[in-house]
Amino acid sequence: MSQDHDHRDEHAPIRDGGHASPLARRARALEALLTEKGVLSTADIRSAIDTLVSRTPADGAKLVARAWVDPAFKVRLLADPKAAAAELGLDLTSYARLVVVENTDKVHHVVVCTLCSCYPRMLLGPPPAWYKSLDYRARTVADPRGVIREFGLELPPKVEVRVLDSTADMRYLVLPRRPLGTEHLSEADLGSLVTRDSMIGVSDPKPERTHV
Repeated sequence: MSQDHDHRDEHAPIRDGGHASPLARRARALEALLTEKGVLSTADIRSAIDTLVSRTPADGAKLVARAWVDPAFKVRLLADPKAAAAELGLDLTSYARLVVVENTDKVHHVVVCTLCSCYPRMLLGPPPAWYKSLDYRARTVADPRGVIREFGLELPPKVEVRVLDSTADMRYLVLPRRPLGTEHLSEADLGSLVTRDSMIGVSDPKPERTHV
């Protein structure tokens, strides 16, 4: 590469040679229309994308760990997730509605988006490929216990399984059960046990690591 390359110059858009998926082409057409009409600038769109991809499941784990150690916070989280998240510095105002559901000894929730891949990205980061797959979207509705079993979690028959269908207007976060024997752990240590999959509902949190 030439050393005379001037990084102040505006680069031409990088194209993918015309092999984009229909969804990607639709997104680009929408982006072009928004910028053409002056609704958003290219910098606005890039900034929003950077914010989304910078989020990780650690943000959701903070909420879960705080709820495990602070019963009053759990009540607030279940009643008004956005306000509770704001207490920890997490801004979820971009969501029309966020619902937090609690897994218990009697009820287990699992989240799916049957239409596409709606998902609480601001708390969990980008969704995994399997969450977006047609196989997961179809089979979770038809056989949730079977799907959860494939992730390694066998639910007792007495546990009711509830499937929650996420939409663009309604996102769900599962508050998983706290692992047994973790009463001595700090909030930070508890957060390390919370996984992305447990906040979708296809698995439980990691058990406490045992030292040998």
